[in-house]
Amino acid sequence: MTGPVESGSVTINTPKDPCTLSNYNNFQTTHTSVDLRIDFAKKLVQGNVILSLESLTNAETEEVVLDTSHLFIEAVTIDNKPLRWSLAPRFEPFGSPLSIKLDKGVPKDETIDVNISVSTTDKCTALQWMTPEQTSNRKHPYMCSITDFKQPVSQCQAIHARSLFPCQDTPSIKSTFAFRITSPHFVIASGLRPSENPSEKSLTHPTETVYHFTQNVPIPAYLFALASGDIVEAPIGPRSVVATSPDQLKACVWEFEKDTENYIKNAEELVFPYEWGTYNLLILPPSFPYGGMENPVYTFATPTAVSSDRENVDLIAHELSHSWSGNLVSPVSWEHFWLNEGWTTYLERRLQARLFGEPFRDFSSIIGWKALEDSIEQFGAEHDFTKLITDLKGRDPDDAFSTVPYEKGGTFLWYLDDLVGRENWDRFIPHYFTTWKYKSLDSYDFKSTLLDFFKSDSIVSSKLETVDWDTWFYAPGLPPKPAFDTSMVDVCYALASNWQTLSSTPDSSSFQPSLSDISSWRANQVVAFLETLQSGPALTPTATRLMGDTYNLLTSKNVEVLARYLVVGLLAKDDSVKEPTVHLLGKVGRMKFVRPLFRHLREVDEGLARSCFEANKSFYHPICRAMVEKDLLKNKKKG
Repeated sequence: MTGPVESGSVTINTPKDPCTLSNYNNFQTTHTSVDLRIDFAKKLVQGNVILSLESLTNAETEEVVLDTSHLFIEAVTIDNKPLRWSLAPRFEPFGSPLSIKLDKGVPKDETIDVNISVSTTDKCTALQWMTPEQTSNRKHPYMCSITDFKQPVSQCQAIHARSLFPCQDTPSIKSTFAFRITSPHFVIASGLRPSENPSEKSLTHPTETVYHFTQNVPIPAYLFALASGDIVEAPIGPRSVVATSPDQLKACVWEFEKDTENYIKNAEELVFPYEWGTYNLLILPPSFPYGGMENPVYTFATPTAVSSDRENVDLIAHELSHSWSGNLVSPVSWEHFWLNEGWTTYLERRLQARLFGEPFRDFSSIIGWKALEDSIEQFGAEHDFTKLITDLKGRDPDDAFSTVPYEKGGTFLWYLDDLVGRENWDRFIPHYFTTWKYKSLDSYDFKSTLLDFFKSDSIVSSKLETVDWDTWFYAPGLPPKPAFDTSMVDVCYALASNWQTLSSTPDSSSFQPSLSDISSWRANQVVAFLETLQSGPALTPTATRLMGDTYNLLTSKNVEVLARYLVVGLLAKDDSVKEPTVHLLGKVGRMKFVRPLFRHLREVDEGLARSCFEANKSFYHPICRAMVEKDLLKNKKKG
């Protein structure tokens, strides 16, 4: 990590993040105190934010510049004294920098507390507002700040915290947080509740409650998270709770109580003890259109993770791994995002191997490799966004988001693991996270940390000399493919082939379907089997009905499985899956499932697709509703 450079009497701190407009090279936020009220009627959040800013230079500037986006700023003060401030014209995609004029420069290492009165607007990109109709019990409204990194809309990550409050919106800057949140409904935040007086009645709004949280581990602004609604909690382990709506609590407890603590313990053995106090899950309303987010203390998760078979709880492996990678150790900018998601993907699969065996790790990696191929095909093999280190100068980091940093980054770490040997690599893992915890680094810092750790080991050092760092960091396209154990996926492909043969030549096929075909499989293997069928020739309706009956697919509560089977049936123009498709579309709002189901239903029965949409459009999130409406308005494909 490049430090300050002294040039005579002037300190030069070189900025490393092109996606922030703040002058974080002159000041750094050390603590953020938010006192905000959630106004459901107006769909906005308003109040005061106090930023404790430490001067990094010796009074060499009399201006603080912060990131904002679509915010209403009412006032800026220091010690109750009003300051002059201005919002510059919007500079897409980075927002409008807030310039605050100080009376004088601030000596190096001294701190000023800047108090900003602020309100979000209807253009806020970090908040999701849900009506009662979009929740599971349809009784109360719901609000959350949330992201799915693979969905570049309405998120704090990467650069949307600036639409909630003025901040230094860069992962280079980390601060501790104090939350004081007023709401008529229960509140969750990315911090810990105090053991005493975690909440009290609001004096200014008697029907509302003030909730308190603290986050003493410094975090970047993008990990600021709030949720408020009809939420209850129950324990799922000695240091974990699950939070959700009252009608879903029992099912959520059953889903996660068996495995959560086991995941935490295994992660601690792989890295070092968990530092965030408690690890909790917030299961979002069924209309929520995205996957979730690894917020500190509370992982925000899609309700489709609750599948009544505990087959989707491996999402914990990824989100929990972020407690070290990304949350504790962060990249200096989104150009080095692979240090976040590549490490997390690597740790996730190491956890899977510890809990389910090495073949399961390889199975997940094979599925991930296919996703990597798809992303690179979509961008183009020579595109800058297929590199580990991307160039984001003047670019929206959302545009670069894909599986590339996850899978290409994870593959690079797998390569280094194999190169230096597992025993050596496992010594490096806790060293790396200990060295960089509470801090941010770039890819070159990672390289130097690795080389320095093994410099006294001549054998490992000589192996590391063979690493082509420039190719790994800067070459676009696919990396060298690891030698995967394909045993878990080969059986999926073989079964799909049997069904294709049975469908096309039923009289000559010797295949006799039986529930035993998949009874020993993990749900992800069933998903791989069904996706293979989706990408091949359409089956006959007779074959899809036989498959559904034999494998009990229509009664599966695992949406990952059920939705894919319904697509197989719709591709086959099997009328028997139309009603179950309509039923599922009335219960699930995640776009990953809703959009393909509507598209395929429309190809089979356009009138039914439109009537289904009309019946459920108030349930869907506005983003999902708009996307489905566009899909339904497109000209129907010919042929």
